Amino acid sequence: MPNLFDPIQLGAIRSPNRILMAPLTRGRSTRDHVPTPLMAEYYAQRAGAGLIISEATGISREGLGWPYAPGLWTNEQTEAWKPVTEAVHRAGGRIVAQLWHMGRIVHSSLGGGQPVSSSATAAPGQAHTYEGKQDYEEARPLRRDEFPRLLDDYARAAENAKKAGFDGVQLHAANGYLIDQFLRDNANFRDDDYGGSPENRIRLLVETTERLAEVWGADRVGVRLSPNGNSQGVKDSDPESVFVPAAKALDRIGIAFLELREPGPDGTYGRSLQPKQSPAIRKAFAGPLVLNSDYRAAEAQAALDAGAADAIAFGRTFLANPDLPERFRTGAPLNPDDMKTWYSQGPEGYVDYPTLERLAAE
Repeated sequence: MPNLFDPIQLGAIRSPNRILMAPLTRGRSTRDHVPTPLMAEYYAQRAGAGLIISEATGISREGLGWPYAPGLWTNEQTEAWKPVTEAVHRAGGRIVAQLWHMGRIVHSSLGGGQPVSSSATAAPGQAHTYEGKQDYEEARPLRRDEFPRLLDDYARAAENAKKAGFDGVQLHAANGYLIDQFLRDNANFRDDDYGGSPENRIRLLVETTERLAEVWGADRVGVRLSPNGNSQGVKDSDPESVFVPAAKALDRIGIAFLELREPGPDGTYGRSLQPKQSPAIRKAFAGPLVLNSDYRAAEAQAALDAGAADAIAFGRTFLANPDLPERFRTGAPLNPDDMKTWYSQGPEGYVDYPTLERLAAE
């Protein structure tokens, strides 16, 4: 069986190890969602990952509702990503852009108008806004005639990712955002061909993935799903009935890899009593399967040994340990992450986590 340090082919992307960096929202862009030089330093520090999956990146003004998160819908944003990808490549790394539409998680105060979703629902809790936390608003259902425009938004962001020098893209179809709001039955109450049956509820996922594949080729497109549990109020009563067909459809498209975020009952950031769907998805999806949520080196290697996954994506662990693969290789202790600085601006909790090399020099 492979170990974490063996190379793996993720579609057209040759990954030197199976320790991937999971997408992590960090909020270090400008208020106009333009990447900053600090982001180039941050990502380059973590270029030892087999593959970096970028923080969630907005495809449109309508779809981005997180303060200081980056976008990929304007020329200015696209040009500002170029130094980031160049820095990663100079450091020997690979990076794909995670494309994001937040759906009902967007708040109108960020300038995108009334949020859109599969149906007229509101997320529980409050949105992060420039004016502080505010209650989520009721979304309006996307009209049938708006789907071509939505797909065009995804395609434009994918084209911009190519111009910016990324190595591919990942479709964010997880965590309670727009496509997840279509997938799961407690958020999708449509009576057209995008609602009702699992076949209809996966339609937007499939159509969007196909559009991204038209831009990049399927072998440079990944997808993220979160098939078990509650994500920002979105949950399915029978996840296997929808996520296994989704995995089969993605397999037919021939995507580069499928990443699953699957918290367990003892999760440290999100918990779920619903069983993990990865065993059933593993049988339905023949491509590289990447698992995520609460893994450390031993658990990750055990998942590879059992044939449950081909690679593991690490989030908060990679945040706090820029040289995570080397720490895993040597058995060195890990830096703890600081939750207070996850979404703050500036270098603290972003580019100042020490590497083993820096600690040895001090």
